Amino acid sequence: MVLDGHTTNPGDLDWEPLQRLGRLSVHARTAPEQVAERLAAAAVVFTNKTRLGAADLAAAPALRGICMLSTGYDVVDGAAAAARGLPLCNVPEYGTASVAQAVFALLLELTNRTGAHAALVRQGRWSAGPDFCFWEGSLTELAGRSLGVVGMGRIGAAVATIARAFGMEVLGYRRSAGSAPDPGSGQPGPDFVVNVDLPTLLARADVVTLHCPLNAETRGLINAERIALMKPGALLINTGRGPLVNEADLAAALHSGRLGGAGLDVLSAEPPSLANPLLGAPNCVITPHIAWASQAARRRLIAASAANAAAILAGAPLNVVNGVT
Repeated sequence: MVLDGHTTNPGDLDWEPLQRLGRLSVHARTAPEQVAERLAAAAVVFTNKTRLGAADLAAAPALRGICMLSTGYDVVDGAAAAARGLPLCNVPEYGTASVAQAVFALLLELTNRTGAHAALVRQGRWSAGPDFCFWEGSLTELAGRSLGVVGMGRIGAAVATIARAFGMEVLGYRRSAGSAPDPGSGQPGPDFVVNVDLPTLLARADVVTLHCPLNAETRGLINAERIALMKPGALLINTGRGPLVNEADLAAALHSGRLGGAGLDVLSAEPPSLANPLLGAPNCVITPHIAWASQAARRRLIAASAANAAAILAGAPLNVVNGVT
């Protein structure tokens, strides 16, 4: 049972890897009041953003496991699933290359302003000018600048590698070895990454990019207090989860010029309210949660989700994030 299949596969891919496992029902979207009814007879449920709480799981007597169509799994009550003996399985690797690429799409728009200048050309600004070239705002070279990667899992490590190719110094921060690991952070980062604590990273980095999971510890990680630690004019990139950032504090820092810009693929509510303070903030590039959504990444996501479901049905679940084996 797929509860919200439209974003994973709006019609350009095939659900065949899941169909091989048995009778498959795919719903483009599922409203909260529809969840219990749709789960009633499901053996395995697939969800991306549809929330599954304890009451929903209690109404699914045939359920044997939950498969995320994503890496993040905060939309599911993992403890309630564990209490029922239901494995909660995510897909940790499918979007690494695509998300890392999107980080630099956002960063390059902030530093080179390619899209903004292309729009000015279409408006006739170049044609009306007296010189062979023109630009608005400053253009920034990345070579020699420092990138701070908050969360050195697979995506963070991939971002670090690309940054190195641009000639950037890379600072990395991961939570202490004694805490629960980030999804997919079991491998060390590249050996050229300078590992520092979070205050040091914020103080030294010209660009800060967020790649940590959303939990009680990281919610509001970037707020007024931590923005005050950052370099004046620094840039912030977030392709992780919107609530990692206090949006009002970030908007205030952009309006004041304390930060030089932000590139965001995620917001605290999606789709956002028109009242979201970041929609009117200067030097803020926002894309509609598309970093993960290349066709290649979504194809890998479907294949890996099918493998997770097959493993659940075989009694040997893979990629379990709630401790049920």
